[in-house]
Amino acid sequence: MATINDNYLKLKAGYLFPEIARRVNEFAKSNPDASIIRLGIGDVTEPLPEACRTAMIQAVEDMGDRSLFKGYGPEQGYEWLREAIAKNDFQARGCEIDASEIFISDGSKCDCGNILDIFGNNNTIAVTDPVYPVYVDTNVMAGHTGDANERGEYGGLVYLPINAANDFTAQIPTHKVDLIYLCFPNNPTGAVATKEHLQAWVSYAKAHGSIIFFDAAYEAFITDPSLPHSIYEIEGARDCAIEFRSFSKNAGFTGTRCALTVVPKTLTGKAADGSDIELWKLWNRRQSTKFNGVSYIVQRGAEAVYSPAGKAQIQELVGFYMKNAQIIRDRLSAAGLQVYGGVNAPYVWVQTPDGLSSWDFFDKLLHNCNVVGTPGSGFGAAGEGYFRISAFNSRANVEAAMDRISEKFKA
Repeated sequence: MATINDNYLKLKAGYLFPEIARRVNEFAKSNPDASIIRLGIGDVTEPLPEACRTAMIQAVEDMGDRSLFKGYGPEQGYEWLREAIAKNDFQARGCEIDASEIFISDGSKCDCGNILDIFGNNNTIAVTDPVYPVYVDTNVMAGHTGDANERGEYGGLVYLPINAANDFTAQIPTHKVDLIYLCFPNNPTGAVATKEHLQAWVSYAKAHGSIIFFDAAYEAFITDPSLPHSIYEIEGARDCAIEFRSFSKNAGFTGTRCALTVVPKTLTGKAADGSDIELWKLWNRRQSTKFNGVSYIVQRGAEAVYSPAGKAQIQELVGFYMKNAQIIRDRLSAAGLQVYGGVNAPYVWVQTPDGLSSWDFFDKLLHNCNVVGTPGSGFGAAGEGYFRISAFNSRANVEAAMDRISEKFKA
């Protein structure tokens, strides 16, 4: 009989978001007339920017013309898109990133898990707590951890608590770790990192031969000009960091699927014999073997993000969601709740009131306000006592949700 990957059996009973869906569906079935507002999963609601739609429509027309038709594309992505990304997202900010170091994919979530394919099984891995669950669960699936304890912490991982006391930016370890997951602007807390903080991480990584996995999926929401958008704005990062980005939240591509990973050609890891191996070559080999690339149509839509019209429309879209975040912050604060984030990030991190657990607060909002958020404990043990609310929704829904919550928690 075929055997299974037993590492999957280590995973907690349900991935966070499916468990949220289960509870919401159960409530909706019992309360069919309830008007549920979902501010939990960070899915966008506003239409694709017109520039992207126009480019994709033209690309569909191209596919109907034999002279313009595209079959299999390059696994790394079309050069014209990679050039646009390199110029606008990196070189314009002083980052020495070449188009050849950019890999187009169908999602940064996928890349954050798939990147483990090119790393060994004996690395010491550090994650913040709370953390985006994909970082942890993909390491569990890959066999890099032991079992979870009663707090949900997996043996073999180094957890770096982030909380209000340290401004939700993890303290750098005093011992050596090999792989480090950092996410800024942070999901779930909405925290940001200064250049000084990231420089300290880069210095640590270079001193210990570590690799930083830098998730910059929300960089477009940074409004403070002093804050870095990319790890490569930090001196030395080319020698110790891989960066993940996505078109999902800034351009509304959650259902369209397009993202990118940057692997500098100067980045190396150690082989079993002690020799230095270029990680770019390994990732290129992995992608060429396991991935057929993103469709021509979608890549043309992503390219349009960098057109003059696209840039203006993206700015408007990001501004819309950030106004939602401001409304959430202001209304929850006025209701007496302690809130964090939501300034340079689309997530507001709420401290649960009256000593309620994260899931108890989830159930209270669902049953009493018909509003869905995300329990902080689902992001890790240190997230207990917190709750994430997403700014990704219509203005009408955000205002209605805040009316309901304010009414429930008003003094």
